Amino acid sequence: MTAAGFEYRFCAPLFNPNTGDNNLRPGAPPAGYSQTEEAGMVIERNVAVPLRDGVNIFVDVFRPSDGRPAAPIIGWTPYGKHQNGRPIFDANPGCGVTQEMVSKYATFEGPDPAYWVPRGYAVINADIRGLWRSEGDATFVSPEEARDFYDLIEWAGVQTWSSGKVGLSGVSYLAVTQWRVAALRPPHLAAINPWEGWTDTYRELVRHGGIPDTWFWWNCIVDAWGNSSTRIEDLRKETTEHPLFDAFWESKKADLEEIVIPAFVVACWSDQGLHLRGTLEGFRRMASTDKWLLVHGRKKWAHYYTPAHVAQLNAFFDHFLKGQGPRPPWAKARLEVRERYFEGATRDFNDWPVPQTEYVRLHLDAATRSLSRTPAKTVGTASYSACGSGSEEQRAVFEIAFDRPTSLVGHMKLHLLVSTDEADDMDIFVGAYKCDADGRQTPMVFYSFFGDGPIALGWLRASHREQDPKRSQEHQPVLLHQREMKLTPGMAYPVDIELWPSGTAFAAGERLRLVVQGTDLQKYSKTRDAIYFRHEASVNAGQHRIHTGEPDSSYLLVPVV
Repeated sequence: MTAAGFEYRFCAPLFNPNTGDNNLRPGAPPAGYSQTEEAGMVIERNVAVPLRDGVNIFVDVFRPSDGRPAAPIIGWTPYGKHQNGRPIFDANPGCGVTQEMVSKYATFEGPDPAYWVPRGYAVINADIRGLWRSEGDATFVSPEEARDFYDLIEWAGVQTWSSGKVGLSGVSYLAVTQWRVAALRPPHLAAINPWEGWTDTYRELVRHGGIPDTWFWWNCIVDAWGNSSTRIEDLRKETTEHPLFDAFWESKKADLEEIVIPAFVVACWSDQGLHLRGTLEGFRRMASTDKWLLVHGRKKWAHYYTPAHVAQLNAFFDHFLKGQGPRPPWAKARLEVRERYFEGATRDFNDWPVPQTEYVRLHLDAATRSLSRTPAKTVGTASYSACGSGSEEQRAVFEIAFDRPTSLVGHMKLHLLVSTDEADDMDIFVGAYKCDADGRQTPMVFYSFFGDGPIALGWLRASHREQDPKRSQEHQPVLLHQREMKLTPGMAYPVDIELWPSGTAFAAGERLRLVVQGTDLQKYSKTRDAIYFRHEASVNAGQHRIHTGEPDSSYLLVPVV
């Protein structure tokens, strides 16, 4: 099996000693087809769908019991089509999903049949190749998987109960795979709804700025995808064998410019280090003329299942899958400009990035630890211990108080002149925070659970600083990650660090705080329930220095709208 010249390798199936049922975890549904009628729905479990190479995957189909043709909406999941989200949401009460939001029929992070079927849709939940009871060997975010998804879309489009126009919806992995299959242009695919999903596995998940993630990818993701009765792709081994961006990682990156169908795209400012950047890149780069963007600052699971947002998606699908209702009347880009945790105003814009954005340089001053529109008057250095946990001597902090109401919406870029006294590399972690006039941090939603987050985060391993000249923009550096460029201790180097996008409103007197240090800025418990990234394989040693006051030495580029 090959993709982009790379031969996939597989590991032995994951075995749970608590069950002997084909090595599947407890809770796996029984094998075999069944059909029941419940709540006005015909429910078919374990329907075998043949793929182009003869392998069968298994799907559950929920469709109207009155026999009327229904537009299929597919949820393509690695987590188990039977896996209802409610126990997961209940175990994480901070996520904001209440009992009444999700019925017992919904798969985790997927569309809820109890809502969609009474409105004339069918919902199909699929176990991907090689997971649970589906046949074959599992690969993830791969060209092979995209072709399988294509085959399922075409199967759904020609069933006797199908209207022939297929839609896709879902959060996280259920969004990631939409980018991949939409680029293949299946004839029966009529509209997609990627609700927060990365598009570039290497840059957006596995290595932030070249720094390897050591928790979310390795523990949360790989384990969650590993429930198989056959064989699965050995992602741990492959990640170790491919530290730089090569053909393997290219094969796990979406061809966004090939997407031409209607899309309702949803992103979240709080998903720093996971889905935010990729979702916005997907919207920006896709070739569709009918595309709409919604960016919120809340919690993604709850946002997906909130009735008002489901109704908005319903209006989108009604128009493009059923030919009913008007073309969506919303602005092309609707962005929540956050003020603080769960407070903010949604503003309408003509596109993303926001047209007519003014990119302003805020210069760092080591002497005053300030940010200013004018360069520092004297040359200086801000030094911090590179291996600490973020105490005062283990970080460099710079602030500016706005003298008028200011909205920052878009990418920030931090340009630094840096040096280190011992190591031949540097891991640099950057956070932007909103503070009140007295310097107290203003809390923001972070990931799906936390309420004390930043505005934006950025990362860079200095040896990965080489940029892609074709894709980089002044406000958004894109790194090549194709070779390591080591440092000489004591020598200063210019680096550009992409801070992931954000949307924040500041009143007069409120402050923007920039923090630079050598470890993660957001740290939580190491329990399994604390689902977020970590970067614990550090290359740091000694002191890091930020040089200011020289021409163009160090500045933060901010997007003023």
